[in-house]
Amino acid sequence: MSDQGSLMVLENFIGGKFVPCLSHVDSYDPSTGKVYCRVPDSSKQEVDAAVKAAKAAFPEWSGFSQEQRSQVLNKLADLIEANLEEFVRAESKDQGKTIAFAQAVDIPRSAFNFRFFASASRHHTTECSQMDHVGCLNFTVRCPVGVAGLISPWNLPLYLLTWKIAPALAAGNTVVAKPSEMTSVTAWMMCKLMNQAGVPPGVVNIVFGTGPKAGDALVGHPDVPLVSFTGSTATAQRITERAAPYCKKLSLELGGKNPAIVFADADLDQCIPTTVRSSFSNQGEICLCTSRIYVERKIYPEFLDKFVAAAKKWKAGDPCDSSNSMGALISKEHLDKVRGFVALAKSEGGVVHCGEGLDKLDLPEKNKCGYFMPATVITGVCDSSRVMQEEIFGPVVCVSPFDTEEEALTKGNGVRFGLAAAVWSRDVGKVHRVARQLQAGIVWTNCWLVRDLNLPFGGMKSSGIGREGAKDSYYFFTEVKSVTIKH
Repeated sequence: MSDQGSLMVLENFIGGKFVPCLSHVDSYDPSTGKVYCRVPDSSKQEVDAAVKAAKAAFPEWSGFSQEQRSQVLNKLADLIEANLEEFVRAESKDQGKTIAFAQAVDIPRSAFNFRFFASASRHHTTECSQMDHVGCLNFTVRCPVGVAGLISPWNLPLYLLTWKIAPALAAGNTVVAKPSEMTSVTAWMMCKLMNQAGVPPGVVNIVFGTGPKAGDALVGHPDVPLVSFTGSTATAQRITERAAPYCKKLSLELGGKNPAIVFADADLDQCIPTTVRSSFSNQGEICLCTSRIYVERKIYPEFLDKFVAAAKKWKAGDPCDSSNSMGALISKEHLDKVRGFVALAKSEGGVVHCGEGLDKLDLPEKNKCGYFMPATVITGVCDSSRVMQEEIFGPVVCVSPFDTEEEALTKGNGVRFGLAAAVWSRDVGKVHRVARQLQAGIVWTNCWLVRDLNLPFGGMKSSGIGREGAKDSYYFFTEVKSVTIKH
């Protein structure tokens, strides 16, 4: 890192060293609206250098034993935990989330990702079969693919970057990663730990920059046989087109428009606080957040009253203030987009019960220009509206009534996305029926965001291709080879 006045100026990490970049883009502190960091605006030249370093490091790293690679990953986890407070403050300042959320979720989970895959990678088994009539033994082996291109988003910066790096390294691949240019600081901080953790030079390379320049060069590089991407469906379409000529392996974890279905027999004492959390955590900037709530009509008035009352207590403000539940949205452009959806809902006859346009935020002077928005609850929006069909990715949720189980399923499945859903009912049979029929990769019942990393993670329809998790990530980051030996 170099200094330009009081601004941090990041450098790329290539071949085990920090490398300056001639061009930069501004990175803003969302809570103040001011530039506080300069991020490399890398191009094909920097990506080529990173891929070359990763390719050169691949034979050594893939030749490490599983035990050796696990030791390195666990050491990285140790170092992140040893610097937890520094990472927490940086993640909050860079992304806008509260200190409390980064401390409870982002950074602990980043360390855990390394620990989890360090352990999981040591327990995979392969297949074997015997053909006595021809005297042959058949078995499979799995081999690392090579250089993995990893592109991670801005909403959970280090958390989702390590969710990709950890399984890629555990499987024996080397990595060229591109974090979001809006949230690059904690990735750069992690680079400073690589040599100390025993990561050989070139095994992990991080190139900072924008999607159209650095990202495009990475996904279209002929020496990158595999790309894992988390982000928007529109960007995934471009990645698919760029990767197609090379027949690259793709894992695409995309957007969601996640429903919660609340039946009349739901335990509202559990449902209300959990659904408020599922709607507004991290300013609603989680792909798994609830954005549509369907409530059985006989309890709809009661649910709405209690939900709005609870949402009004979900305060937005200075991320460093522990009394606040939400921080700032990622950028002015994103804030304007989210506010635009609220304006659209109102123009179509929707009713705003709390939040945007109704509730004034009492912000400290330093945060007056930050990108804050209160928790917003809307009713009266038709199912065909863009507000109900498109991913908003902010603290906005729409609540609608339903009369029958079939209607709830039709509404829940009535979008092009299929990432996650929640079902609230005490009826075991109903829970099983509805969960099975919902078009979503993840269905929570009477809870939200309970994650076992052994289980597949990913979506249906426009919410992505492929799955991530202990076994699924291992399969993605390796190629299977069948071997036949004649006695």
